[in-house]
Amino acid sequence: IIGLIISGVIIGPNGLNLLARDSSFEIFGNVGILYLMFLAGLEIDMYDFKKSKKDGIIFGLYTFLIPMILGTVISYYTLHLNPMTSILLASMYASHTLRAYPIISRYGISRSRAVPITIAGTIFTVLGALIILAVISGMVRGDLTEFFWLRLSVNITIYSIAILYIYPRLTRLFFKTYNDNVTQFIFILALVFLASYMAQVIGLEAILGAFFAGIVLNRFIPNVSPLMNRLEFVGNALFIPYFLIGVGMLIDLRVIFKSTETIIVAVNMSVVATICKWLAAWLTQKTCHMTKSDRQLIFGLSNAQAAATLAAVIIGHDIGLFNEEILNGTIVMILVTCIISTLVTEKAARRIVIEIQNNEPASYKSPIQNEQILIPVANPDTIENLINLALLLKSPQKKSALYALH
Repeated sequence: IIGLIISGVIIGPNGLNLLARDSSFEIFGNVGILYLMFLAGLEIDMYDFKKSKKDGIIFGLYTFLIPMILGTVISYYTLHLNPMTSILLASMYASHTLRAYPIISRYGISRSRAVPITIAGTIFTVLGALIILAVISGMVRGDLTEFFWLRLSVNITIYSIAILYIYPRLTRLFFKTYNDNVTQFIFILALVFLASYMAQVIGLEAILGAFFAGIVLNRFIPNVSPLMNRLEFVGNALFIPYFLIGVGMLIDLRVIFKSTETIIVAVNMSVVATICKWLAAWLTQKTCHMTKSDRQLIFGLSNAQAAATLAAVIIGHDIGLFNEEILNGTIVMILVTCIISTLVTEKAARRIVIEIQNNEPASYKSPIQNEQILIPVANPDTIENLINLALLLKSPQKKSALYALH
């Protein structure tokens, strides 16, 4: 993750100028962040998610209110911004992107207690930050009429009902009718992009639509299915790297280090964003009686700034609330928080895996208990379905092979 961002700095127009940040990077970068949020929603275990709903709301309140309060006060008194600009800047600290989620997938700990709590808190804080962005931009542009809240509430309600009611039925019917892997893959992508587009139409960010689509569709796409394998491969090998390299291309080190004011703003933003997210993770650990590793994992996952932050700073710059120093400082903050997020998440994930292995009962570790799955492959018509069934039955913690018999 860090390497891709830094490579964007080096090969981009502000580095060696080997590649221009043209429309292809913008398009694939946008698809990359949508894909990232979609995969995060897709890998949520809804049973664990419902169990962690209460703790997730607690974390969501902490990770939204602490940055909003501290960020507003610090921006007002240290950067000398006006109240409206300070609130909008604080909303950027409140939002975060699950940029380090692929690390969780790689270590196989997506069902760890800290992960669904972080995801639930992410939904809460990103939605809150985007609503603040919509309200402030509406105030500046003069669109904030008495019907604004009514219109937004009605739109969100209609959108949620449409996704929750139509998507499952449409997906079930399509999967029953078409079993071609490529066709199913294209169908799923179409649903994700449609949900993202409809979210933008009603005044929300596209990333929320992609995330929502992942949550609704995850029961139709098992974690060990061939379709899931294709979705993860295309995202992690193509779209998400495009997004990360594109973020790196935005960074112009010459402009940043040329201006002392830009350096002060960048350091201020990076420190405030990181401290606020650490405080939210620490308070969640104490309130919900979690372990130190859980706290580190929550902090690592929630510290990265990217999608909603980029959207907020670009809109804030367009409407005249943010100057060039804040724009450049935001890009530095994205780089710094992504690096911290990656390193902390990697370390915490490794520690949690070790803790899980040490806490397993001896009978689970015994080689005698290894599962053995035998797949009859004499009939070509049933091979694929039997292999898919075997993959569903196979325990992801165990490395035993699948056996085929003709």
